[in-house]
Amino acid sequence: MNRSSLIRALLAFFVLAASTYVVLTARPQLGLDLRGGTQIVLEAKDSPTVKATKETTDKATQVLHRRIDALGVSEPNVTRQGENRIIVELPGVQDPREAAKVIGKTAQLTFHEVLDQVAAKPAKPAAGEVYLPSDTGQGFLRLAKPAMTGELVSGAEGLLDPQQVAQGWFVEMKFKGDGGKIWANITGKAACQPVNTPQRLIAIVLDNEIISAPQVDPNGGNQLCNLGISGGTTTISGSFAEADAKDLAALISGGALPVPVEVIDQRTVGPSLGQDAIQASALAAIIGLALTALFIVIVYRLVGLMAVLGLVGYAGMSYAALTALGATLTLPGLAGFVLAIGMAVDANVLVFERAREDYTSGRTDGLRRSLRSGFQNALSAIADSNITTLLAAGLLFFLAAGPVRGFGVTLSIGVVASMLSALVVTRVLAEFAVSRGFVLRHPRLSGIAGHGRVRTWLESRRPSLMKHSRRWLLITAVAIVVAVAGVAVRGLNLGIEFTGGRLLEVSTAQRITPDQARAAVAEAGYPSAVVQASGTDDITVRTGTISDDEAEKIRESISRIGGGTELVRNESIGPSLGEELRNKGLIALGIALLAQLLYLAVRFRWTFGAGAVLALLQNVAVVVGVFAWTGKPIDGIFLAAILTIIGYTVNDSVVVFDRIRETRNARSTDNLGSIIDTAIVNVLPRTINTGISTLFILSALLFLGGDSLADFALALLLGILVGTYSSNLTAAPLLLELERRYPAPPPRPKRPLVDRDAQPDRGAVV
Repeated sequence: MNRSSLIRALLAFFVLAASTYVVLTARPQLGLDLRGGTQIVLEAKDSPTVKATKETTDKATQVLHRRIDALGVSEPNVTRQGENRIIVELPGVQDPREAAKVIGKTAQLTFHEVLDQVAAKPAKPAAGEVYLPSDTGQGFLRLAKPAMTGELVSGAEGLLDPQQVAQGWFVEMKFKGDGGKIWANITGKAACQPVNTPQRLIAIVLDNEIISAPQVDPNGGNQLCNLGISGGTTTISGSFAEADAKDLAALISGGALPVPVEVIDQRTVGPSLGQDAIQASALAAIIGLALTALFIVIVYRLVGLMAVLGLVGYAGMSYAALTALGATLTLPGLAGFVLAIGMAVDANVLVFERAREDYTSGRTDGLRRSLRSGFQNALSAIADSNITTLLAAGLLFFLAAGPVRGFGVTLSIGVVASMLSALVVTRVLAEFAVSRGFVLRHPRLSGIAGHGRVRTWLESRRPSLMKHSRRWLLITAVAIVVAVAGVAVRGLNLGIEFTGGRLLEVSTAQRITPDQARAAVAEAGYPSAVVQASGTDDITVRTGTISDDEAEKIRESISRIGGGTELVRNESIGPSLGEELRNKGLIALGIALLAQLLYLAVRFRWTFGAGAVLALLQNVAVVVGVFAWTGKPIDGIFLAAILTIIGYTVNDSVVVFDRIRETRNARSTDNLGSIIDTAIVNVLPRTINTGISTLFILSALLFLGGDSLADFALALLLGILVGTYSSNLTAAPLLLELERRYPAPPPRPKRPLVDRDAQPDRGAVV
């Protein structure tokens, strides 16, 4: 074993050992769409006195964390996103109404002496006077200026005295700083007033609303006159219910938000959806991987078996990286994890096909040198194709929101892991396998000693594809026109992520039809809501922007006719956020196209980039057109699929272009059409084998991955099928037409590869 092989072997061992350790000792962090719960996105707004900045939003995040801790939610997560947004994750919370009320309040808490009570508020109050409706709903209380704010309260707790259960729950407050002295002063003044008069009250005001106006020691006469309640602790009673006492205590102990916040996005996922999604995705991954492994072994025999072992290593590396980086695994992230298996297969197929070429043509001596040459020759295409996929994944991470960002993360991790798997792990295993004496005596067992059936069939017929280049471009034009017609005639069914609104999905105990559910929803007061069936027993309701209470009203109306319901999903997105996500989606698509064009222009020539972009447009247009004609939703998951399709299409085009450039350098005097035909014949087996491997995985996701991933898998299936056509019969014909009009300068001959491994493959001279 030479030095480079030894280094690769040690690196492979280290990576696999580290991955195994992490897999056995760490657990990934599951997103709420997999474990159930509620996610609320808040946006900080400017107040008349304070600007919503990064610093004030950080302070608001700390306040919200204290409030949620007081609510007793298990393992909450409160983080700032960007300059002025806060993401609140509440695992296990299925009814977010109370939580949203508590965490979203600005909580400007103040304490006032009460001057008087009047029946009606004056039209023109005197300067400095504050009138607020009484907490009993009878008239208005005239308040003095705030004596202190909630900043002087160190904490509060809702309690129930076991010895005085009849009096109900109460709130115990503790003060800090001068809070105790101020409280003793104002309660001492109030205690000097007659019992049951307004002046005996202390008004507690939250967000300009009197939430409580307790009377100071109503049963103690004037004993506290001028003394007040001292000791830095006091209680607020008033026959509170448990929830009211705990909510008030949470607000008081949490403190005041420095800036007001607004709920712009809210998603609730039932516990069953996440569990079903994990099981379905795991089953899809196992079946897809098993079929892919079987296919690779049948096609590439021994080296195919080594590639399968490398795929197992890829799975371990991806999982380990995901947990080690602390990334959150979401439902789209699971799809990205499974999809990246196809990326790993593609790198192996590229290498094995190049190795077959070198061995069959006699350019290399022996199996091991052919395999090494295959790795060297395929490296450029592997790097180019993976970089283009990483570009798409990066755009998803920076421009998408919510669970779709998780797809970008896992896809990026998967791409890097697939390259390590193919170029390090599989290479070490494959080189070791083909160096065994038994394999050297029976080279056909290796899987690289001869072409496969597809390549043999193509070699025997040598189709002149570029002879009809304009015919292929005409087919492309027709496909794009039909797709655009679908958008124009049927329109796009934009999901609430792009339009804003409410999406409610419930599972009924008894099966009901969409018409029955539609009638129940209309009877509840929402005749314009879009009601559809989802899955076997689920009903989805899509409306404009409505409150949590209104959403609960819709759920109850369906529950009455369905014998009860279980919440599957409850999503609410504000119109401003929907518009922002829609704009970001368009920006992401535009940047993706521009980035791929620039990359191809740098790596190849502008004519190559133009051909690839036309292939991209065809692929994206066909997928969007199919979704438009069928009325399927266009949402964040669809955006993830489209950006993945863009990366996949460029991946395919890069492989074709790389071979065209190589063939052109070797046969500089030949006609460009015949050069392109040869290049397509050479790479088509790779395209077909990679496509079949990925189709196994996506088909498993489509049929076994559940409703949540079905449309995602369908979009990618369409993208791969159309991409196989477009990379060969759209990008290449356009390249030919452009090169005829704008010919490139004569290429410089490509320097031959030098094999630096001095070890022979077949025996030794003694």
